[in-house]
Amino acid sequence: MNKFPAPVLISHTIPRLTHDEQRARVESFYNSMNARRTVRDFSSEDVPLELIEQAVATAGTAPSGANLQPWRFVVIKDREIKHRIRIAAEAEERESYEHRMPERWLRRLAPLGTDWRKPFLEIAPYLIVVFQLNFFTNEDGEREPTYYAGESTGIAVGLLLTALHTAGLATLTHTPSPMRFLSDILNRPKEEKPFVLIPVGYAAKNARVPDIKRKAIDEIMQIV
Repeated sequence: MNKFPAPVLISHTIPRLTHDEQRARVESFYNSMNARRTVRDFSSEDVPLELIEQAVATAGTAPSGANLQPWRFVVIKDREIKHRIRIAAEAEERESYEHRMPERWLRRLAPLGTDWRKPFLEIAPYLIVVFQLNFFTNEDGEREPTYYAGESTGIAVGLLLTALHTAGLATLTHTPSPMRFLSDILNRPKEEKPFVLIPVGYAAKNARVPDIKRKAIDEIMQIV
């Protein structure tokens, strides 16, 4: 006798599009995403919370190992908490820029104009901290590891950034290292690991971004 529960399957149909419809959709989506840029100059203008909630709900549709959905999204609006996060993040970033990062890394960052100062962590109306859930409590009350937690959370973050961009919002993926201070400030359980910190808001009217180029398709795709 099989000791595992039988899968419950339901009907699912993806509408079949014509080739012209497929091409139009994928080209439109590409053009939208190709216009997406990492922004460091944010407006302090408020953003409707419903936009953030819908974007997080979209991120929650991501595929995950064994469908365990090993992610948590902590949305921060409180000014005092954002201030504490900025102070802690800048301390780690200053240490990294001045002592941890090798010269090669700093040379790669130079064209982007970044440094340890992170004022956007207080200016942006929202911060979203994404946590990777490494363990969970199963039906028997036992601690069980999640599977492919990093890969699954990474896919969810990609969908989150896409949804926020689609809503006309600017984002930045910030990964100060180490990020344990986020767990401490936000009082998160031990099974959660900080994955990325994302400021979200409208771009400032005078926002400027580095003049970078994306790799051509033949540099990133190979057909065999």
